[in-house]
Amino acid sequence: MMIRGRVWRIERDGKLIDDIDTDMIFHNKYLHIVDKKETAKYAFSNLDGWRDFPEKARENDILIVGENFGCGSSRQQAVDCFLSLGIKAIIGKSFGAIYKRNAINSGLAIFECPDIDKADIKTGDEIEIDIENGLIFKDGRVVAKAKPMTKVQLEIYRAGNLFKYAKHQSP
Repeated sequence: MMIRGRVWRIERDGKLIDDIDTDMIFHNKYLHIVDKKETAKYAFSNLDGWRDFPEKARENDILIVGENFGCGSSRQQAVDCFLSLGIKAIIGKSFGAIYKRNAINSGLAIFECPDIDKADIKTGDEIEIDIENGLIFKDGRVVAKAKPMTKVQLEIYRAGNLFKYAKHQSP
């Protein structure tokens, strides 16, 4: 199975930004918002240089991020805002543990790729991700290799989220 989309490299001064925490992704002043669709307009609401991201993002876009993306609190809105924007996948050098688990459970495709900053991928490029093997393609050639989804992660993704997956597992 392949994911295709346009890339956004979340960077500053030509380098991927490390340690983007959940408060930078979805500021705590918006935590009162409970409608998942409304969370979309506040993605990166506290990240300098990226506050206008929701106006630029399109359905099926793919984010490329630095190390320790999503560190901090367990704020679910930091995942929901990207799902609501239609973000198809996030490729990161590494992820905060809680963020990673929330993303997987919510059916957001995330891939760890410690060398993603070395790949020949720029904002605006179209790429494909082979979710079973972790291969990342640009112009038909492999440009990076991420850790592939685990069997359970793949099943949760295919089901849509953990709750839908669990329904299929119940006797």
